[in-house]
Amino acid sequence: MQKMPDAGAVAAAFHQKAVEYDRHVLVQKRVVAQLVDSVTLHLKRAPRQILDVGTGTGALLEMLHLRYPDAALTGVDSALNMCLRTQEKLGEVCRTVNGDAQALPFRSGAFDLAVSSSVLQWVGDLSAALHEMRRVVRPGGHVSLAFFCYGTLGELHACFRDAVYHRKGEGNNGASRLHDFWTVDDVTSIVERMDFERVTVTVEAEVDWYDDLHSLLRAIKNIGAGSVSGGSGGGLGWRGILQEADRLYQERHGVNGRIPATYKVLYLSAETGM
Repeated sequence: MQKMPDAGAVAAAFHQKAVEYDRHVLVQKRVVAQLVDSVTLHLKRAPRQILDVGTGTGALLEMLHLRYPDAALTGVDSALNMCLRTQEKLGEVCRTVNGDAQALPFRSGAFDLAVSSSVLQWVGDLSAALHEMRRVVRPGGHVSLAFFCYGTLGELHACFRDAVYHRKGEGNNGASRLHDFWTVDDVTSIVERMDFERVTVTVEAEVDWYDDLHSLLRAIKNIGAGSVSGGSGGGLGWRGILQEADRLYQERHGVNGRIPATYKVLYLSAETGM
């Protein structure tokens, strides 16, 4: 069973971090660039109507506008401040809507292309979100998305789990603080039951480096993800666990005093059936 955050908590967390979001994202920017390249590779013709699900601050729509300047752009996000930032950045070439990926507020077949980047790892019902993206894309249109999947922050998960074990003993539920990511099997089992054609699913690894565990956790928190991926603890017991996890992280993965954080990115490209 996937341990997913409450949708309201997700929206509130990213709403609060909208202003500073662009200053802190690293891997997300690389994922956006690769997703745009994937869209260009797979599309047979230039789209007229583009929807970005979980548009954030509009980075993906901004790049797609450069590739397809005649396309009408729409961004939807559950965090109102993210919508406002996208509107501020793109102006009249884009409309933004405050809405939920699992219940998109658009008519069926309204778009030629639906995209999403670094968002669907947060949804509680991945099947609903994928079916909604399929619903709003016309027959013969395209869905192209990227999000973090199982294996993301694997080093952090393992070190945290072992630190909890060392401090509190086997069977303690404190190790369940971290977010669970969807697996490739989760995605393929959903997509196989949909009327997509020419489906491509790939997984690629991205690595960022940090000075220590504290700087990694701060980076996660600064984009709004920390408060929806397990919360934070308090007291001497929690600080002890963090210290032990930091020690394990440096011991197992440290290189020249820095630690890696690996992100597994799932890319999906699919054409909608006629």
